[in-house]
Amino acid sequence: MLGSVFDPSAELLVEERLRPHWAQAGAMVFVTFRTADSIPRSVLSRWDREKDDWMKRHGMPQHLRWSEFLTELDVSLQSEFRTAFTRKQEDFLDSCYGQCVLRDPIYATIVANALLHCDGQRYRLGDFVVMPNHVHLLAAFANPETMRKQFDSWLHYTAGQIHHRLGRRGHFWQQEPFDHLVRTVEQYQYLRRYIADNPKKAKLRIGEYLVRRY
Repeated sequence: MLGSVFDPSAELLVEERLRPHWAQAGAMVFVTFRTADSIPRSVLSRWDREKDDWMKRHGMPQHLRWSEFLTELDVSLQSEFRTAFTRKQEDFLDSCYGQCVLRDPIYATIVANALLHCDGQRYRLGDFVVMPNHVHLLAAFANPETMRKQFDSWLHYTAGQIHHRLGRRGHFWQQEPFDHLVRTVEQYQYLRRYIADNPKKAKLRIGEYLVRRY
């Protein structure tokens, strides 16, 4: 495997920005980057309301938001929450909403080459797939700070390269990627299958995606 699975007894960094990010040295992480136009703001707002309602049913005080209360829940409830709302996002992304710039092999290759560029030096990169409006990957990082900086580097570099070719400016990626620490060997194998099967699930044709198996 790329690295270790999440160890509940080891040191853990929880960073609060737009949402909680959990990171652990050497642990494998499943990451999703999505383009800025891949999910309409109205849909995101509706999901936030649904998340708040879910949390209130599980004891969240009125003055908090779901992202502030999530880490206070039992681990099993956190898993239930993440599973339910991650599935909503993944299903919507597979509908290929937005301009889907990454359907073009030229732009998909820019992303793939950036992911592979420092593999084995700054991180260990596993399976990944570049879909028309999002990217899934598995990776392991030496420490949480390295992971955060690498996310920023990937997003900044690829956005600049793609916008230069398109002759435009503005946000290309969402502000915050989705990341999830891999908890078990079984989950690692499941995520590898998910990455491999994602193009078929989204009914894409050869040439509309780019996949790499570790």
